Amino acid sequence: MNESQHLSSQFDDELSRLRTHVLQMGGLVETQVSAAIDAYSTGEISSVKTIVETDRKVNELEKAIDDDCAHVIAKRQPTASDLRLILGISKIVTDLERAGDEAKKIAKGVRRIYENGHLPGQYGVGVRHLAEAALIMVRQALDAFARLDTPQAANVIRADTDVDAEFKSIIRQLITHMMEDPRTITTSIDIISIARAIERIGDHAKNISEQVVFIVEGRDIRHTKEKAQ
Repeated sequence: MNESQHLSSQFDDELSRLRTHVLQMGGLVETQVSAAIDAYSTGEISSVKTIVETDRKVNELEKAIDDDCAHVIAKRQPTASDLRLILGISKIVTDLERAGDEAKKIAKGVRRIYENGHLPGQYGVGVRHLAEAALIMVRQALDAFARLDTPQAANVIRADTDVDAEFKSIIRQLITHMMEDPRTITTSIDIISIARAIERIGDHAKNISEQVVFIVEGRDIRHTKEKAQ
């Protein structure tokens, strides 16, 4: 193996490690979101502490991956698809970290509701379904990144429209509850904040999928009507 082949092999290994670390971070965020949803349904607020602790690991991974991206760019001066991969990863980890933050907000909201002696299911009809839809989006977005699969990414982007519509429907229900019975206001507001956090998790999954399209095709489809076909 000559020197240029050796350097190329090292570079491939570095990119492979970056992708592995992103998927490791994604797995932690997926676990956070899933645990927060379970806490909402079961009232097992003991898991809130674990969700918060996982968030610290997610934050540490974000910083480590960002440092690695900067190091690879400075050392290798990548071009074309390699550069797109590194830039895409840098944006993806930001969205993963923010999705983890939203999972933490859900967990804390659930703890408040149960500590006040209420059951969220009495008020927030459809929140569990919304949460499961958002979690599927996260899983599919990570899968699209792992396989650099643009059709899968396009499915996630389209799914975000349904999640947004479902979120608006839940808000309308909760506003009706509050108007009919002012005693439900405190809990309803907590559930609105939980539903909003879930909706944002879906947004972050969509953003990750848009980055997959950018990495593979070099198209930036953020903030445009054009989406992956």
